[in-house]
Amino acid sequence: QVQVVESGGGLVQPGGSLRLSCVASGSDFRLTGMAWYRQAPGKQRELVAAIASGGGTHYPDSMRDRFSISLDNAKNTGYLQVSRLKPEDTATYYCNAAARVRRVVSEYWGQGTQVTVSS
Repeated sequence: QVQVVESGGGLVQPGGSLRLSCVASGSDFRLTGMAWYRQAPGKQRELVAAIASGGGTHYPDSMRDRFSISLDNAKNTGYLQVSRLKPEDTATYYCNAAARVRRVVSEYWGQGTQVTVSS
């Protein structure tokens, strides 16, 4: 089993920056990729960014300018750097880790970290 824990959220002023972290832990697993999603109140969960263990990244067009995802395979830790934050970025940010356990790749979700952008 793989556990996923996000951190780094908080209250940020508009225009500020934030770096979210996601740590995957467990035994006998290998990360194959990681993604960040967000969900604002009353809205559907949406993809923010994704990265494969080899380093390839994917961003929806609307997220390309201000979001940057990275992955430290040695630490099983992923990061989401967010810049020029806007009030509409307020949401719970979730990490999704894809990991291979005994030849089976599964996805694991964290509990989320709240990001609030407000003055």
